Amino acid sequence: MDNQVFSDVFSKAREQHPLVHHLTNYVTVNDCANITICAGGAPVMADACEEAGEMAGFAGALVLNIGTLNPGIIESMILAGKSANAHKIPVILDPVGAGATRLRTDSTRRLLDELEIAIIKGNAGEIGVLAGADAKVRGVDSAGVTGDIVSITRDFAESTGITVVASGAIDIVSDGKRVLFVENGHPMMGTISGTGCMASSVTGVCAAVEKDTVTAAATALAAFGLVGERAAARAQGPGSFKPALFDEMAALTPADIRAGARVKSA
Repeated sequence: MDNQVFSDVFSKAREQHPLVHHLTNYVTVNDCANITICAGGAPVMADACEEAGEMAGFAGALVLNIGTLNPGIIESMILAGKSANAHKIPVILDPVGAGATRLRTDSTRRLLDELEIAIIKGNAGEIGVLAGADAKVRGVDSAGVTGDIVSITRDFAESTGITVVASGAIDIVSDGKRVLFVENGHPMMGTISGTGCMASSVTGVCAAVEKDTVTAAATALAAFGLVGERAAARAQGPGSFKPALFDEMAALTPADIRAGARVKSA
């Protein structure tokens, strides 16, 4: 693919500094805020029912992450999501651990039923479970999926009208018609908590400035994967890798994406 399109999206994010509202998990909330800033956005984390909807109306994108789930946060997510839908603001859903427990699976299905989701980004197990495939999730990690994950992702996207991202060593992005493979990334990204959550935040930044959700998601994953590669090249281990992620994201330029994104179409 022509990387200029991804470079252009990232350039718009740097120029526009979109506000990205998060209702995310408390394990990684600070990491999500910082990676949003480093990617060019402005983060806000307002999860009280009394203001979640109002805040979402001001944002360029809304990121919902169920990593540390409780019934109260789901109600806030519904309020924020309905406000975002009313204002035509893209909603990104990260269904962390869907398939591991009934609460997580049922809560994700409720969000999908009651809200218009623009992009759902999960690992192969999470996407497989939600798509009705034979898949397993252990804790918040994929424990495998039976069948072709590319077909599962594409079919799930087609049936829901949502752009679906199945993350992995190679990320799969599909809207049911197009399928893109994002090859950027590094194994060290799996040695710390929060990289998946941070990828969703970067997706929010890109979706806030790009209406084509496939392009927005692919841009975010390519950018974050490229940052992971660069951080790993100078890190000595997980402890030095994490701050290097923020440094490399802050330093990333549209020209870097144009030169380094590895995105292929099916």
